[in-house]
Amino acid sequence: MTMTVRPATALILILTLGFSAVPAAAGPNDDWRALKAEAKRASIDEMADEALDRVLAEQAKAATLLESSFGWAVFDNLKIAIGFSGGGGNGVAVERASGKRTYMKMGTAGVGLGLGGQSYQVVFFFQDEATFRRFVDKGWKADASAQAAAGTEGVNATTGFVNGIAVWQITGKGLMASADIAGTKYWKNKKLN
Repeated sequence: MTMTVRPATALILILTLGFSAVPAAAGPNDDWRALKAEAKRASIDEMADEALDRVLAEQAKAATLLESSFGWAVFDNLKIAIGFSGGGGNGVAVERASGKRTYMKMGTAGVGLGLGGQSYQVVFFFQDEATFRRFVDKGWKADASAQAAAGTEGVNATTGFVNGIAVWQITGKGLMASADIAGTKYWKNKKLN
C-alpha cells in the first residue's frame, strides 16, 4: 500500500511533532508550562550545574578560565528547522563569588535549508563584571562571529576570553568545536526573577 502525503500536510505534522517536544526539553516528564516558578528555577539550576560540571570535566582550560571569571551562564536550548529555523530555551547567569542567580531566556531564528531538531546547552564564562552585567542587564545578541569554542582534545592554548566571553556548546555528541551561536538573543526572564 502506497501512501501519498501532501507537502502542506507534512509541514503541519512536522510542526506539531516539533513543538510538542519543547516542554520535554525542560525536564524529564515535566510539562514546563505547568511547573511553578520555584520548580522551574530548580530545573534550570540542575541543568546548569550538570552542564558546567561537564565542561569543567572535559576541558582542562575551562577550570582556569572559570577561576578568573566574574561569572558564568548556562542555557538549555531546543532548535527546530523546517525550511526556517527557530528555537528557544531557558538558563541562568551566576555571579561566581556571591552565587547570585539571574534567570534568563534565549531565542533564535533563521532562514535556510534544514529539517529536524536539536537540543543543546550553551555555557558562557564572563571575564569581568562589566561584561557580565551587560549580558544580564541589557541582554545580548550573538553576532555573526560568535562561536562556541571547544573540541575533543580540549581548548587549545590560544583559546580564552574573546570580547570578555568564553563559550562552549554541548550537544548529544559532546562538546562542539566552533559551533555557531550567531543570531541568538539572551534576556532576563521577568517571571522567574
